[in-house]
Amino acid sequence: MSNSLLTKKALAHSLKTLMEHLPLNKISVKHLVDDCGLNRQTFYYHFQDIFELLGWIYQTEALESIAQYRSYNTWTDGFYRIFCYIEANKAFCNNTLDSLGRTHLDAYLYEVTNDLIMGVIQELAGGMEVDVEDKRFIANFYTLAFTGLVIQWMRGGMKDDPKVIIGKLSVLIEGNFAKALHQYEKKLS
Repeated sequence: MSNSLLTKKALAHSLKTLMEHLPLNKISVKHLVDDCGLNRQTFYYHFQDIFELLGWIYQTEALESIAQYRSYNTWTDGFYRIFCYIEANKAFCNNTLDSLGRTHLDAYLYEVTNDLIMGVIQELAGGMEVDVEDKRFIANFYTLAFTGLVIQWMRGGMKDDPKVIIGKLSVLIEGNFAKALHQYEKKLS
């Protein structure tokens, strides 16, 4: 592992640890570098500000963990891993949700969910003539619905079992991706 990656991981670990006890807006670069024994210059060599570090954490920790679940048969497993990530990093994610860093949480949720759904749509649309913009529209619709469910779940204290939520979501979605794609394919004829 490169020194740069080790440094970024150390800063990420420090931010996550500090966010267990402090709101994000109360954490300074000085807090971070003191916590992990680095200097401010090192921090700014890697990140412009704490929000960029926050985005990097979501990008690297979570996006990579669902890459293999972009198919129709595995999308529920990918969504479950998103819930698991949030549960395993509860203080960090809740602190992000309640801060100016909320856009990073929203962007993370949108990106991982949209990537997952687009993988399913691409698979199901194989052999169909569906406009790319229509595929994006379908993916955007389901992405926004799912991210809304996750945010609501977080706001509600993460009490509901993610497997139950995904089961209910699966009932709603089952067959609807393909149905929508067929409807948009007919539009081209």
